[in-house]
Amino acid sequence: MEISFMARQKKQRKKYRGFWIFFKLQLILLLLLIAAAAYYFGGGYAQTIAELKDDADMLVAKSNVDTFRKGETGLVYDAGGKLLKAYKGEKDAYYIKYADIPEIVEKTFVAVEDQKFYKHKGVDYLAILRAIIAMVRNGEVTQGGSTITQQLARTVYLSMDRTWERKMEEIFIARNLEDKYTKSQIMEFYLNNIYFGNGYYGIQAAAQGYFSKSIDKLDLSQVVFLCAIPNNPSLYDPVQHKKNTLSRRDRMLTSMYEQGVISLSASKEAKEEKIKLKRKKGIEKNDYVETYVNYCAIRTLMKKQGFEFQYYFDSSKQEKKYNKEFKKLYRECESSLYTSGYRIYTSINMEHQEKLQDAIDNGLSAYQDVNEEGVYKLQGAGVTIDNTTGFVTAIVGGRSQHFEGYTLNRAYQSFRQPGSAIKPLLVYTPMLERGYTPDTIVMDEPIQDGPSNANGTYEGAITIRHAVKKSKNTIAWKLFDELTPVTGLSYLKAMNFTKIDPEDERLPAALGGFTIGASPLEMTTGFATLQNDGCYREPTCITKIEDTQGNLIYTSQMDADRGRQKKEEADGIRIYKSNASRMMTDMLETVMNEGTAMGLGLGDMPSAGKTGTTNDNKDGWFAGYTRYFTTGIWVGYDQPAELPGLTGSTYPGNIWHNYMMSIHKKMTPMSFVPYIEQKQVDMDFME
Repeated sequence: MEISFMARQKKQRKKYRGFWIFFKLQLILLLLLIAAAAYYFGGGYAQTIAELKDDADMLVAKSNVDTFRKGETGLVYDAGGKLLKAYKGEKDAYYIKYADIPEIVEKTFVAVEDQKFYKHKGVDYLAILRAIIAMVRNGEVTQGGSTITQQLARTVYLSMDRTWERKMEEIFIARNLEDKYTKSQIMEFYLNNIYFGNGYYGIQAAAQGYFSKSIDKLDLSQVVFLCAIPNNPSLYDPVQHKKNTLSRRDRMLTSMYEQGVISLSASKEAKEEKIKLKRKKGIEKNDYVETYVNYCAIRTLMKKQGFEFQYYFDSSKQEKKYNKEFKKLYRECESSLYTSGYRIYTSINMEHQEKLQDAIDNGLSAYQDVNEEGVYKLQGAGVTIDNTTGFVTAIVGGRSQHFEGYTLNRAYQSFRQPGSAIKPLLVYTPMLERGYTPDTIVMDEPIQDGPSNANGTYEGAITIRHAVKKSKNTIAWKLFDELTPVTGLSYLKAMNFTKIDPEDERLPAALGGFTIGASPLEMTTGFATLQNDGCYREPTCITKIEDTQGNLIYTSQMDADRGRQKKEEADGIRIYKSNASRMMTDMLETVMNEGTAMGLGLGDMPSAGKTGTTNDNKDGWFAGYTRYFTTGIWVGYDQPAELPGLTGSTYPGNIWHNYMMSIHKKMTPMSFVPYIEQKQVDMDFME
């Protein structure tokens, strides 16, 4: 009896505590709701949200079926104002009615993107709540909460601003769309407006673009393959990243089987099918100018959104978070590029472009071997920068060949070991900042466990000017050892060399021995920095972007807020001291007149440059400049292989010489700014 009484008391106390815990939780929740309401109304959010709802109501009220058929045409102009390209949407040409859309297409998107599509009224509030909870738990957005209707609202109506206001307006628009249009119409609008990469908007345009067939002629595997793309058109680009597209297709097929949309046998058969693209001739040919303009324009739009580019990270977690944000915004800006009707003005000089392409083609014309895909095995790439403005005027990513679709632009997408061409950027100019001069005496002698010189000889006491002129490996190695690799590499990182690896923090980097390497664009920009008195200007070809009404969205020349030229973009970011850069230029003039580049000069036009050759003659480089232009040239195989006779002074040097002669023909010779004499340092450590 006593035990029973005690048990009842314990049970009553537990029940009592449970009641008060529940009461307290309800009280806290009530207080939170009161606080939220006060914040909502007192902070002016109620008015903002009301205005967003009014805007959404007006947008949808004015819409009709034609609203979802039209895409604005974007235009790209060269430096002279001549039209280079039109980003023309193909929505009208490939618009497909709901009745003509294969049922499996609709089922695929519903199964993967929005399983409650036919149940909700435009917004899945539980999905949004789950996304919010996940965000609070993880500190970032890890789940999506957008329905198909919301995605349509975002694609057709909204900007790329990543704000809560845009999300609220997206919700209001989605609800209004569901009130005005049927589910079938919304699905029709959605499937005709989503982006499938490579300029294709809508499922029919994608089917024609990737398979040269109408969507109703594709089988299950091909349909799901296409439906895999819109989730991330860059990551799942069938031309550039086909393996990624196939992997997502297979995951989607598994999900569709688990939901009962398709049978197990159909899923297995579709996964086993090999996908072969058959792209239409004349559709979306991406040449070297186009790929680079796209790249620069997208990055410019991302900057406009406040995105800060980063190449080095303190942790893998930080890098993972950055990459996720980068890919998301890149995808949005890429989509906007094709649909917003921008007027994009560039610095591309088509006369330079054609002459650089001709110089590379003619310089490598003796090599006609091709790989399995029909691409020339021996390749070359080059970049030209206008030294007055810092803008790219020409960019060639390979030898001329006519291929459909995407073309690898080696000028900014390929990274190779730079050989001795890196020495001025990594070793010599930094050391000139520390008191060394062109006349400083150094000791050229064998180094235990170190490099030998290219010709296997040593000259004893020589000047740094002579060491640069003859590209002495021993001297670069010793100076880099004193400077330290970490310090030397910091200069490259400051100029946004994007592939510096932790393993590069060692002495072989002084001679261009990198884990990954540098691109022709990076190398050219580095040498342009020397010519610009040591100030780095980020390379781009975008000078201005306007919207369809001519309103200025971006300009490199004027700060819209302050109405004056941006100092950072006009003068650049200080990397090297002015006098150190001038001394380096003076020594690189000696390289042209007496050194490894002798015979490659430009007649009366003063020029400065440096050769570069990697081990076993796998990569050849030449980077050089005048007061007018800087040009960098790379020659080698896509799959590194020895090319007998390849040095920086042979194929790359000759291409550079022929091209630079052609673009300087009518220009008045202009000397470089002389450096100020200073006392040389004591080099006893090398005696």
